[in-house]
Amino acid sequence: MAGSDLIELAKRRGFFFGSNGAYGGTAGFYTFGPRGAALKRNLEDAWRDRFTLKEDNHEIEAPTVMPEAVFEASGHLEGFDDMLVECGECGASHRADHLVEDATPIEDAETLSGSEIESLIHEHDIACPACGTPLAGQDVEDFNLMFATNIGPGDSKPGYLRPETAQGIFVEFPRLKEYARGQLPFGVTQIGPAYRNEISPRGGLLRLREFTQAELEQFIDPEDDAPPLERVSDVEVRLYPATEQETDGETYLDVTIGEAVAEGIIGSAWVGYYLGVAREWYERIGVDMGRFRFRQHLPGERAHYAADCWDAESEIDGDWIEIAGFAYRGDYDLSKHGEYADDTFTVFKRYDEPRTVERATVDPDMSILGPEFGGQAKAVGEALERLAERDPDAFDDDTVTLDLEDGETVTVDVDVANFSIEETTETGEHITPHVVEPSFGVGRTVQTLLSHAYTEDEVDGEERTYLDLVPEVAPVDVAVFPLVSNDERLVDLADRVAADLRDRGSAVSYDDSGSIGRRYRRQDEIGTPFCVTVDRDGIEGEGPESVTVRERDEARQARVPVTDLAEEIDALLGGDDTTFDDLLERHDSVETDVETA
Repeated sequence: MAGSDLIELAKRRGFFFGSNGAYGGTAGFYTFGPRGAALKRNLEDAWRDRFTLKEDNHEIEAPTVMPEAVFEASGHLEGFDDMLVECGECGASHRADHLVEDATPIEDAETLSGSEIESLIHEHDIACPACGTPLAGQDVEDFNLMFATNIGPGDSKPGYLRPETAQGIFVEFPRLKEYARGQLPFGVTQIGPAYRNEISPRGGLLRLREFTQAELEQFIDPEDDAPPLERVSDVEVRLYPATEQETDGETYLDVTIGEAVAEGIIGSAWVGYYLGVAREWYERIGVDMGRFRFRQHLPGERAHYAADCWDAESEIDGDWIEIAGFAYRGDYDLSKHGEYADDTFTVFKRYDEPRTVERATVDPDMSILGPEFGGQAKAVGEALERLAERDPDAFDDDTVTLDLEDGETVTVDVDVANFSIEETTETGEHITPHVVEPSFGVGRTVQTLLSHAYTEDEVDGEERTYLDLVPEVAPVDVAVFPLVSNDERLVDLADRVAADLRDRGSAVSYDDSGSIGRRYRRQDEIGTPFCVTVDRDGIEGEGPESVTVRERDEARQARVPVTDLAEEIDALLGGDDTTFDDLLERHDSVETDVETA
């Protein structure tokens, strides 16, 4: 399947299409049509079921606009960049590392420096995709991906559209820990939009400027908290470790999660646990496991604070696409916000038994510090307290040298500090939790499902295209047709059947336009798993009213009494392992009828 075939089907059948087409379109923005919005919603509900409900986590919904201070603390203002190269002839801007990846065998050019990218552009004579002018000699610059805005009128505060949903969780940690009663571990999830001013949006839903993330921030005590690894220890995964990426070719390791953690291939048991959970979830929603892997970040890709990072990748049109990331982030996020914010980003960890410890303390004599240092006296006192906590031995000398927060250095007599060592009894300590983060790209997963479900075959000698979507995510559960639209008896029964199925919670599509064969094809192309047809054979004769039920993948049909229909459809859709074969054991098969009528 060519990627263009899928994009054309997605547009024609209402899955997704470029936004603002009436005004020429806007690169990097896509609208989900009726079928795509339903598929996306079902996907999000499946993610929520597995990563929020079944993991007993909390879910929040935070604003998409946040003040500048948040991103100063998180590091996004300084380090959230991509490499940009601008054509000197036509002025078009391009993602420099992507140009290198497209023109060379290098797969992860983003790990290279700007100067290395410039050399590769020159070495391979890479040209501007827009006008064909060679880009050699053009500077490669860092481009910050944040969308800036102002919060409020007049003397407004600078703000940014969030580039990830995670920060909305981190900044609310002081309150969220209260909802968790201060007990670790606990997790917080969020599904919502994020924004990145991508240099070169491309690939349909694969690289957008506005996109949806589903993220989990798992807060843990690194010393005491362990994941329930036994739940996924036997899950088989295909791994592409960093060590294998540094050799020629692609060599995968097919192992269980338990083996990978025990052998140190996956460095964190928590990351391993969520890789196992994700592997089972991806299979559940219909990702082709033959086109799926977990790839470990190379050292140059991994953030400096991350102990271990893996990406879930799916194969689309011959390319491996990141669809989720799994990172052990340590205490970086909460420590940074604790440093910048006016709140506490720690939890109190109670000891099993009280402990008697020695603590260095100071009681600065402000009657001396005040006249000597004036307005700096308070800062000097605070510096003495920090020094006592950090380096008590410094008070063995007659004087101590202090570095104030404004950068000035001062010297103070030790006698003024009133330094002492005191025994205290402590019942616990404040610790900064570590964070394990599974982060899922919803749009990329939608495109993966459509790509992996796209199937071409023949039915009764006629070529057709259908989407092999699992019922849990399919945008329509069941379609209902009257065989013909000019027989009121068929139309009335079809209306009743559709209404009954809707009342039971099914997403129903009603279609009475065109031949029955064409109606089947329309439903096949949007992945509807079952079609119900009301025909004359089902309403004439002495038996109870009946309809035909057609399954999508093999176009098999069964005749089912109307009184049994809703229950049978519920069973087929309900995920309780009921199959169409089970249906055929209970009801008559329909060998010929209306597939091409």
